[in-house]
Amino acid sequence: MKYHILVLYFSQTGQLRDIIDRVLLEMGAQCVIEFKQIEPEKPFSFPWNAYDFFDCMPESVQLIPEPIHPIHTDREDYDLVILGWQPWFLSPSIPITSFLKSSYANILKGKRVLTICGSRNMWLNAHEQIKNQLQQLEAKHYGHLVFFDRNSNLTSVLTVIRWTFKGRKEASSWLPEAGVQKNDIAAASRFGQPILDILQSGQWDIMQKKLLDQQGIELKPGLIVLEKRAIKNFRKFSMFILERGQRGDLSRKSRVFLFKRLLLVGVFILSPVSQLIGKLQLVLNHRKLEEEVEYFKNLRYRENAL
Repeated sequence: MKYHILVLYFSQTGQLRDIIDRVLLEMGAQCVIEFKQIEPEKPFSFPWNAYDFFDCMPESVQLIPEPIHPIHTDREDYDLVILGWQPWFLSPSIPITSFLKSSYANILKGKRVLTICGSRNMWLNAHEQIKNQLQQLEAKHYGHLVFFDRNSNLTSVLTVIRWTFKGRKEASSWLPEAGVQKNDIAAASRFGQPILDILQSGQWDIMQKKLLDQQGIELKPGLIVLEKRAIKNFRKFSMFILERGQRGDLSRKSRVFLFKRLLLVGVFILSPVSQLIGKLQLVLNHRKLEEEVEYFKNLRYRENAL
């Protein structure tokens, strides 16, 4: 008997699809795998225009959906559904939110779901929102994997800017290649056997533990401190921009530009200070942060965790 797996994902660059392909590499002989890419009716260009990119922040943070093209699957029953996603502005990307809030997401009801994230380095709030959406859809969220850029925060900011706005992923004389490291993508095939074992045994309740045993999620406590501070500011500023209209409305342009300037100041000037404060908090609140690491690496949803 072959197991039926549905893969739903959105990826502008193709990197997330590469990650998912590697995860499933050693499962192909025993599984029938169906891929469906989530496609917005109004596509997001890549490389990005800088203004269009920052103009997406309010809708991303406030989980405002946009129309997507219909998603038609080959069947209704699947042994496992994989949802591949990435964060935008510490929140689920607009296409992923749009899918989860559409009627097409009803296919997740009662299904076993494995989420796979490809990110720069901050994904906590986005995952919290996805956990909540899956819970509302009555999906059975059994597993989560995270792939991220291992370079320093400042280095990864510079490489993602170059990739996002110029389309240059490759390394330069002074910056490494952008995105998730190639060896981490190649090593993603190690998750195939544990997933297959769970499909065969039906022991879904231990799936996340098995994935964590294979280092399926690595999380530094300091990133929790940084993301908590950042997402609070994003939420406030997103509402400030939305007061002037929806995405694409020129009446909010000045506020989008203000957000862009403040974000760049925050990243390049205030972020190092925040990191120092974060290290101090790590020393003072070590036990609490370690508990939060365990929470964020697992699948239980707690309202207002960030």
